[in-house]
Amino acid sequence: MKERTIIINSNPETVSTDYDESDRLYFEELTEERIKDIADFENPRGIIVSVGGQIANNIALPLYKAGYPILGTNPQDIDRAENRQIFSTLLNELKIDQPIWQEVTTLSKAKQFAKKIGYPILVRPSYVLSGAAMNVVHNEKELQQYLTEAGIVSPEHPVVMSQFITKAKELELDGVANNGEIIIEAIAEHIENAGVHSGDATIVLPPQRLYLETIRRTKKTARAIVKALNITGPFNIQFIAKNNDIKVIECNLRASRSFPFVSKVTNHNFINIATKVLLKKHLPKIYKTLDLDYVGVKTSQFSYNRIKGANPVAHVEMASTGEVACLGDNYLQAFFASWFATEQSIKGKKILISIGGDYNKNKLFEGIQKLEEKGWEIYTTNGTHDFLAKHGIASNFLHKLSANQEPSIATSILNQEVDLIINLSVNIIPNNNTDGYKIRRLAIDHHIPLITNLQIANLFLNCLSKIEIEKIPIKSWQEYIKKS
Repeated sequence: MKERTIIINSNPETVSTDYDESDRLYFEELTEERIKDIADFENPRGIIVSVGGQIANNIALPLYKAGYPILGTNPQDIDRAENRQIFSTLLNELKIDQPIWQEVTTLSKAKQFAKKIGYPILVRPSYVLSGAAMNVVHNEKELQQYLTEAGIVSPEHPVVMSQFITKAKELELDGVANNGEIIIEAIAEHIENAGVHSGDATIVLPPQRLYLETIRRTKKTARAIVKALNITGPFNIQFIAKNNDIKVIECNLRASRSFPFVSKVTNHNFINIATKVLLKKHLPKIYKTLDLDYVGVKTSQFSYNRIKGANPVAHVEMASTGEVACLGDNYLQAFFASWFATEQSIKGKKILISIGGDYNKNKLFEGIQKLEEKGWEIYTTNGTHDFLAKHGIASNFLHKLSANQEPSIATSILNQEVDLIINLSVNIIPNNNTDGYKIRRLAIDHHIPLITNLQIANLFLNCLSKIEIEKIPIKSWQEYIKKS
């Protein structure tokens, strides 16, 4: 019987197709028992666990201890990255910074940690995936309410609490390594500040707002981690950057959800390269992933209109149901194209703006001013209306729903009198009992495009004032990459 390699993977489309069909075996039920059954029957020369997501990573070490051959990174090193305590110790040994964190098993210990480092704090149950049940708390009352009502903290189910860094950028480095040396890497930047789950974030490649020093430190840190874990195969490292200070959030020794995106944008098939490395068929080559003549942006897609009552605000718990990526000659074109590709459209030039907090208002003022100059008709709620009036921008005042007066936001949305809504809250935690929530739900329920993030709103206003939608060039992927 011909020797074969088993690829533990619940999504066969992510695996390279450059190899003979008889060399691959796909299946969907990723359990240790099922893998052992198939491996015993097939007698493979190796099992690839780095394309099957978190589940495959979790069963890599048990398979290895049971004597099954695992290709790529040693499962003991995979466990060193997956185990938060061990990985944190490794970062300390390497003198790599990380957000302060602690695992707690009681409410009293949670309060002690919060008092020590200060709010806000990111709280995450240790037994969930994709950010489920993760939240940001801003005071002791919220902390107690979250932990006691959810019933998620106990000696059996500890909670991980970590420092939440405000107004920081988040970036990811996707790569492939061989024996602890990076072969190819791509640094992608989140447009939203840290605090939005990577599965919901809008991602741009190559980075557009990062300092060169930030990129240099990110690459240096990644090299140190890859060498220490002796990585062979695909990996993803997530970072927080603020004022050129780099902190590592986590390292996953597997292909990430952004592998297809970075592969398309850079025109280098990361999973193909990883497969060749795992099978020891890779030939040395220099890859260009940072200096590109175009920009790629990946925008997440949501299904809030299908979930009654859902609060349409992206935060630390993943909620997206899909994603779309587009290329453009520049940052604005790529972002705008990707936004429209998520099945959204703007029919006219009437915008409703409701901004909480002076910081948010000041950040968006210049963009709103340019929009007025472009002939947009602006509708606002009371606080935003007063702010713009003081700065010489006229707007149509609308009452919030709680005022129960006309002209109201509800009537304007019901009658489709606005074409786009920007609603920014001062609270990071979504709250379903506010006027802001009611505005957002009305927008979603009546299919009016809605923006709820400050960085996205700022970029979007910039696009509206500088780009004519109908003049965005339509090019094939091949037309972009042939220039690089």
